[in-house]
Amino acid sequence: MLKDLIESILKKLVDHPDKISIKESLVDHTIHVEIKVAPEDLGKIIGKEGKMARVIRTLAHLTAAQQGQNATLDILEQAKDPK
Repeated sequence: MLKDLIESILKKLVDHPDKISIKESLVDHTIHVEIKVAPEDLGKIIGKEGKMARVIRTLAHLTAAQQGQNATLDILEQAKDPK
């Protein structure tokens, strides 16, 4: 559920939705979400002064709280394709 929500948000923000990778794991009532996007989309996900990342994290926390869990969100840059 959390993964689907984050994926739908990210696909609307990035130029390369096919390069979005989201991993979700549950450890001790905490949902860990790892997001990887194309290097050129990283700034769009983080946003000015981190505002977009903060909004995404807040939504993740609220969604997890509805399930009685916590959430952590890591935003990572995918490695560039070798040319």
